Amino acid sequence: MFITYMSDKIRIILKSGKDQSLRRYHPWVFSGAIKKIYGSPSEGDLVEVFSNKDEFLGSGHYAHGTIAVRIISFEPVDDLNQIVQQRISAAFEYRATLGLVDHTEINVYRLINAEGDGLPGLIMDYYNGTVVSQFHSVGMFREKAAITDGLKDTFGQRLTGIYDKSASTLPEWKGVKAINGYIFQGKSENCVIEYGNKFIVDWKEGQKTGFYIDQRENRKLLGTLSSGRSVLNLFGYTGGFSVYALRGGAKFVHTVDSSAGAIKLAIQNIKMNFNEPVPHKAFVEDVSSFLHNTKDQYDLVIADPPAFAKHQNVLANALQGYKRLNTRLFEIVNPGGIVITFSCSQVVSRENFRKSVFTAAANAGRKVRIMYQLSQPPDHPVSIYHPEGEYLKGLVVYVE
Repeated sequence: MFITYMSDKIRIILKSGKDQSLRRYHPWVFSGAIKKIYGSPSEGDLVEVFSNKDEFLGSGHYAHGTIAVRIISFEPVDDLNQIVQQRISAAFEYRATLGLVDHTEINVYRLINAEGDGLPGLIMDYYNGTVVSQFHSVGMFREKAAITDGLKDTFGQRLTGIYDKSASTLPEWKGVKAINGYIFQGKSENCVIEYGNKFIVDWKEGQKTGFYIDQRENRKLLGTLSSGRSVLNLFGYTGGFSVYALRGGAKFVHTVDSSAGAIKLAIQNIKMNFNEPVPHKAFVEDVSSFLHNTKDQYDLVIADPPAFAKHQNVLANALQGYKRLNTRLFEIVNPGGIVITFSCSQVVSRENFRKSVFTAAANAGRKVRIMYQLSQPPDHPVSIYHPEGEYLKGLVVYVE
């Protein structure tokens, strides 16, 4: 039910017909949909959105960009701090229902997944007592105090630290600057456990919040496919897939990444998990260069590249990039081998990714079968009203 009422908050009026997505509870208002703004909102201000017929549609944070408003509530907001803290508590309870909060073999998981948890612009990952945050909107960044209070209330003694790593993710705006560092610091432990495997997480210098938590279930699957196989882990980062492959009985594993720091951690992670030497080699090399020069053939190849496309206007180039990469993977995998390939580009649809992979298979002259279609795990939830939140796509294919 949509209401008409008077408010002293900044009002944004949408063009006729541009209210349909909000009526379907999609949480974004694009700048091109706006007819008029009553007031002069600053970056991150809480604003209210109305239809062209003056019907209230939602409240959210304003931004000077393509996405002009990220809706937080489809009802009027009286106490935003309370809403933020309630959403954090609800997110924690949801992870508890997944069995992650008290799991005996897992102490790392995603706590807040932006729109998927009703807090657009906010990512938070839990690492064995330390919560690492990344703010992607000034509006949510301005709620940092309420978020900190919500975390302390929700976790209690479980919380040993809060680290903000938003210097590279927060949009630039005058007067607002994120500096990486601890908001709250106790005794932080940067060694985490995932299905019994140990990993050192560098949330200060590492990618994203320090570890690719979204690949947890896919790493577990890889372990079941690795026995007796020669394995190549491309874009291997700190060796997550490599540890699982070795645990699963791989004949040998090669890890490739262009970052010397990531490869150093990968080697440490492998040494930490195995009491004796294991058949593993690490290469600090650009993946394209490695693939161009390698003459080896592998029984199982994993490629988890960074996002090839972050915006729609480079989608075509991204799909060509996925096609080139996967063509080479199909060329170096042995008959009876497996290719596991991913896209984490939000603008690349599942269908487009599949087409690029199967064009690559055809170009390489290989016959393939889909074994599994992969996505992100349930602690990275996707709002049914916001399908863009399903960013991770993966295929496991058997190659004849």
